[in-house]
Amino acid sequence: MTSLPIIDAHQHFWDLGHFGPPWLRNVDANSFRYGDYSALARTYMPKDYMQDTAGFDLVGSVYVEAEWGAGAALDETAWVHEVALLSGLPSAVVCHVKLDESNAGRLIEKQAAFSLVRGVRHKPRPALNRREIVTGAPGSMSDPVWRTGYGELARHGLSFDLQVPWWHLEEAAELNSAFPKTKIILNHSGLPADRSNSALDEWRAAIEVFASAPNVAIKISGLGLKGRQWSIEENRNIILDIVDVFGVDRCMFASNFPVDGLVGSFRSIFEGFFAVTRQLGAAAQRELFVENAKRIYRIRDLPVR
Repeated sequence: MTSLPIIDAHQHFWDLGHFGPPWLRNVDANSFRYGDYSALARTYMPKDYMQDTAGFDLVGSVYVEAEWGAGAALDETAWVHEVALLSGLPSAVVCHVKLDESNAGRLIEKQAAFSLVRGVRHKPRPALNRREIVTGAPGSMSDPVWRTGYGELARHGLSFDLQVPWWHLEEAAELNSAFPKTKIILNHSGLPADRSNSALDEWRAAIEVFASAPNVAIKISGLGLKGRQWSIEENRNIILDIVDVFGVDRCMFASNFPVDGLVGSFRSIFEGFFAVTRQLGAAAQRELFVENAKRIYRIRDLPVR
């Protein structure tokens, strides 16, 4: 266990008795990257999260939209603000706006008015592999309609949380070049699910292309593998590669809880993060575990440590 403060840069809450993501009400009919998600079909609120994080010096967290659906996006943001008012968490919010909707600009304006909102996530439509990427495909990062919505983010000072497989990162780099005023934060390490040497070589080459721009960052998270428990052995090199490519000042650690609770406890995952980065030194660890998230998500009023 470490006494180092933590800002968890990516987590979720939901209350299935009142509000909640519709996908959790029909889990059996869906296919997910960790396999069976039925264990997530339960209410998960700050008291549950605090049980999972017990023993850690958690000083803040970033709530990321949980796919309530485009029609409920503003309701989700309002609900999360009520949760924060009662519990003190989260410290910042990444909300949802469907960027390829005709009213995306107006929805971004409404979302930006909430005090904790710092960014938007809308997952672009992914291709199954690099060979199947179609430039301009509806819902993709190169879709002109999607880009029109994306172009509204800078006007409101919002960042963009990007969740795509690594083979879309050249496309993401081009998006960033076209809209350089919008910071892009890559979710879940670029999803390196295939751990073969050849696939990891391609993943590293892709994150190098993406990281070449100065206004991007990455969350080291979502590193679980289907049917296996989270382990240092399987994730050490990926973590160190990410820090090497992006630099200490553009990486953040995150739990993705409760989702990554399917592959490991909060303790096992974060103790793994601490163990892997110990060789980088205490100053670097403080950047990785608290200061970068505080700066990138403009988090204020944290406890003094």
